Amino acid sequence: MGVKVHVDAWDPSYGRSFEADAGPGGGPAAASSAPVETGVERPAAAWSPLTPAPDARPPRTVLLVDGVRRIDARVWVEDDEGVARPGVCASYAAGVVRCDLAAGVAELGLSGVSHGLFAPGPSVAPLRAHATAVYRPHRVVGDDPSQVDAELQRRLYELEVQVSERARRDATDDEPDLLVVDGPLRGRTALPRALGYAKTHHKQYLDGELTRVVTSLAPSQRTPLFLLGGQWHRYSWYLRLPCAPGSPWSGIVRLECPADWPRPDAVRYADISAVTLPRFASSAYKDPRAPQNLVPIAGLERRLRALLGDPRLLLRGLRSAAARTAA
Repeated sequence: MGVKVHVDAWDPSYGRSFEADAGPGGGPAAASSAPVETGVERPAAAWSPLTPAPDARPPRTVLLVDGVRRIDARVWVEDDEGVARPGVCASYAAGVVRCDLAAGVAELGLSGVSHGLFAPGPSVAPLRAHATAVYRPHRVVGDDPSQVDAELQRRLYELEVQVSERARRDATDDEPDLLVVDGPLRGRTALPRALGYAKTHHKQYLDGELTRVVTSLAPSQRTPLFLLGGQWHRYSWYLRLPCAPGSPWSGIVRLECPADWPRPDAVRYADISAVTLPRFASSAYKDPRAPQNLVPIAGLERRLRALLGDPRLLLRGLRSAAARTAA
């Protein structure tokens, strides 16, 4: 057989669908140090692609949670001795889109927007760039610029957790829904009927034989469950979304649920994910991160970016606010 070349379906400006040097099969090469138990649903030797059980049905309502962030200005914070340290002023938002599968409609359920100044060095006063946009200071420890980005990401994650909790409080148990959060479920394991959704793959959790099961999945098929350990435990599985033929990892996403769920419930929700999420898969001609960036999520991201405010107006306001601190 000759050498094969695959082009990642994602737009290069978004990176790639797996965040590591491509290993055998085109997937993530960096092995995870987390303990993995693969015999949760069936022995590792019996692993094969699974089709959802015939009685698996999607819920009437699906709640999808995601967040966005934007750097509005690069700043320098100068202390009394004249030492200046770099930071950023950023806007970030999180929200939930409510999808009524029976009616075929999706709408923004709730959202939250924040603005922050992220920098090391001395404490600073909030910068008011607009009547509704106050950049509150978040002090970063250390002068490593990567710590600024890490603190911004941590604050966005906290906002996503708050939105997830509010969405679950507002829902009723009269008609069970499904809550799907973008990224890991960490911090939200107590929420009922909640799944974590990872559309990029940073770590390799399975050995070569089981990875071949992942890459052999047909659209809407999933792998058996496996148990991930580490700082916290969760059940996880891979699912392939409908997509055009491409690289071995095209359309592959990873889902997770709390490890304290009864095992039959975890298996049932794995099947529910396989009959629910494929209907939301995006198309390459509409979304550069297709099919993993689900259609309702793409709409939610557009709406959240609009809620962040006009970047040109905010930049002018930040310059004026910074000038006042200098004066």
